[in-house]
Amino acid sequence: MSSPSTPARGRPARLDRTRTVGTALDLLDEVGLDALTMRRLADAMEVQAGALYRYFATKDDLLTAMAERMLEGLAATRTDGDWSEQLAALARAMRTALLARRDGARVYAGTHATGPHTLGFAEAVIGVLRTAGFGGEDAARTLMAVAHFTIGHTLEEQAALQSSPGDAAADPRRLRLAADPERYPQLAAVLPTLTGTDCAAHFEFGLSLLLQGLRALHGRGADLR
Repeated sequence: MSSPSTPARGRPARLDRTRTVGTALDLLDEVGLDALTMRRLADAMEVQAGALYRYFATKDDLLTAMAERMLEGLAATRTDGDWSEQLAALARAMRTALLARRDGARVYAGTHATGPHTLGFAEAVIGVLRTAGFGGEDAARTLMAVAHFTIGHTLEEQAALQSSPGDAAADPRRLRLAADPERYPQLAAVLPTLTGTDCAAHFEFGLSLLLQGLRALHGRGADLR
């Protein structure tokens, strides 16, 4: 005879919030965001669709919980070095976390999670900056700038990575054909970089620009109040 906390053999595990979010993330990897529905999730969990609404009133609520789960552990990101290297490590960890799930950046970009993982990440970023001497206003705006850059970059990166071979809209050859060297000589000269697939290099370049600007701001002692 099974205990009250253990499901009987052959029956699905008892529905709870943690298991639901985990299953939703696994289903996201399998089918993508566009095909992820509450009904499909309920089928995967072998429950009635209405049962899910005990924990998530809407699909947006579910996506917010999924976004929150994706940032699990980010607040603990540590690295040797000064504040700029610590900030870079946190940005890289966020990109890695979003890339770890299919359509991860799309899921996160559409939510406003306020759970401990998201808040812990924000706390870590703000803490690095304020400890380094940045004022509260600059620290808050830097958090937004780093998060927006990382999410936006990863959105584009995942869109390119997940495009199908027959997706003409995502084919870099379209840009090569459109950029007539006689009409757009400067653009044509840099096409190898623009149509390249080294997304990590693109990310690191953009991140380095952010950090250079922040170092200049820090050096001027702006907003150190």
